[in-house]
Amino acid sequence: MTGDGSPPPSRRSRLSGAEFGGRHHAFHRRLGMRATLGTILLAVCALPATSAAQANEPIIVVDGVPVERVVAQAKNPVADAFRFVEQRQAKNITDAAEAMPADKYGYKPTPAQMSFGDVVAHLIADGNDYLCSAATGQKSPDRPKFTGADPKDKLMAGLKDSFQFCATALAGLQDAQLADSTPFFGGRKSTRGLAALITVADWADHYSQMANYLRLNGLLPPTAKRAAQ
Repeated sequence: MTGDGSPPPSRRSRLSGAEFGGRHHAFHRRLGMRATLGTILLAVCALPATSAAQANEPIIVVDGVPVERVVAQAKNPVADAFRFVEQRQAKNITDAAEAMPADKYGYKPTPAQMSFGDVVAHLIADGNDYLCSAATGQKSPDRPKFTGADPKDKLMAGLKDSFQFCATALAGLQDAQLADSTPFFGGRKSTRGLAALITVADWADHYSQMANYLRLNGLLPPTAKRAAQ
């Protein structure tokens, strides 16, 4: 297992197209899927109250950045943790998208899998716009349709805009709203809290996917590059 959450390329290359490509399409139907960074939301809630002297003592570190104990004393610790993860994953994912050369956006390890550009296009609309809207109740932006065949600069602009929408929408989220009902995939109803957890898991899942694509092209993922510095 690598520092960015992905298996070594030699192992990933042995996965069949159906196994690897199917992970993406089944993701939103498997609510029990692992959420690499989603556990932060639960961990922060479980933290005990601390004294002022302990307020700046780091207890959880994500990509080298500490989540402070003071978060546990906030009025909205879960929403604050969600906002923290959004900031970290916005950087990780946009840095990964920047790192892949434009002529490699059509790359996919097997014909059955999404191309790198497909992953970015998915994250814009089906990922960030839809999920952050579901988690916060904010209307998703009206955007032109993105596809994996779009030029890198168009996809990069859309990806950054979609993370900005998430940041803006999440700014007003409060823990008391997490039990509120929200429309979700397949015409179902969910809670904002579940939508938030799935959003975090989606970021972790697709960052890991992008990291593998980078490694298979001889490039270090952003988190691995930072760790090596």
